[in-house]
Amino acid sequence: MKIGILTSTRADFGIYLPLIKFLSSEKDFEVEIIAFGTHLSQKYGMTINEIYRQGFDVKHQIHTLPHNDTPEEIAKSIGETVTKFSDFWSSNSFDLVFTLGDRYEMFAAVTAASPFNIKIAHIHGGETTLGAIDNAYRHSISLMSKYVFVSTETYKKRAIEITEKPQNVFNVGALSVDNLKQVELYSISEMQQQFKIDLSKPTILSTFHPETINLEKNLEYINELLQAIDILRKKYQIVITMPNADTMGLSIREKIINFSKGRKNIIIIESFGMKGYLSCMKYSTFLLGNTSSGFVEAAFFPKWVINLGNRQDGRIITENIISIPVNKQAILKAVNEIENRKLPENCNIYGDGKTAERITQTVKNLLNEK
Repeated sequence: MKIGILTSTRADFGIYLPLIKFLSSEKDFEVEIIAFGTHLSQKYGMTINEIYRQGFDVKHQIHTLPHNDTPEEIAKSIGETVTKFSDFWSSNSFDLVFTLGDRYEMFAAVTAASPFNIKIAHIHGGETTLGAIDNAYRHSISLMSKYVFVSTETYKKRAIEITEKPQNVFNVGALSVDNLKQVELYSISEMQQQFKIDLSKPTILSTFHPETINLEKNLEYINELLQAIDILRKKYQIVITMPNADTMGLSIREKIINFSKGRKNIIIIESFGMKGYLSCMKYSTFLLGNTSSGFVEAAFFPKWVINLGNRQDGRIITENIISIPVNKQAILKAVNEIENRKLPENCNIYGDGKTAERITQTVKNLLNEK
């Protein structure tokens, strides 16, 4: 059975990794990776090389990156991605194609697949992020998918409401937990050697993506965050991972780069790769920002998370997460609060590390039935 894996960013490939490994180890499956989006961009770290470093071939490469981060260019990129994938789907057949998450380029690739009646399996369906237009993309992808794999019972109920096909929705847990259970993360000395970061120092891991619902507020938000970081860097080392290719993402990147110049204790990372990112999280004091990894991966350790703004509104809030407005004083107050509170235990609600195995067995059963 021929299986396609749609991957467009460093983040989704890192999540996919245990599934790709598991599928590839099964004699019943022929796995082909379809790389597009920021994987093929020098600006975003040419993260297709991370796929090669993991020992996988990339049979299909499709260039679909927008020229900049304006709404007009993002919209054009969606159209261009649909066009390029319409050509791709017309000349390539698969028994099943996996898609993951909620990004606009994933939505475009799946949209192009729909007239061809290609069977799509959507991972991480049923989740809600009210502060990002990606919320609409995620639910649309689920509607166009034959099967939906979710990470909790709460998200399963939501996915069933969206698709109205309970027989095709499966709660399998989160693949990120597989990574955390199975991958031997870097030690502090290995992180120093690999990335020149000394994680024996008190460290904040920060990622801030634009709120694509409140576009006009993003420059105000990043200014508030950077003002807080300017104070926090006197006590903490700040490791900042750069935002995705979203609307206004380039503007936020530029602000971060300009802010970091000449300031001590600020380290900018374009792409850690999955292992590097999770290792940095492991040794960090807490997370600050609005990334989804603050909900799934951070719950595993657990780590304190200061979740900023509305981008992730609608996700399940575990006890290690403090949600606040994007405001300098609110950030500093939250930092003070977690410095004086005991970190709760047993926050992981996202599975036992056997998600890839469950997905593989479910797919095998489903495709054999056909």
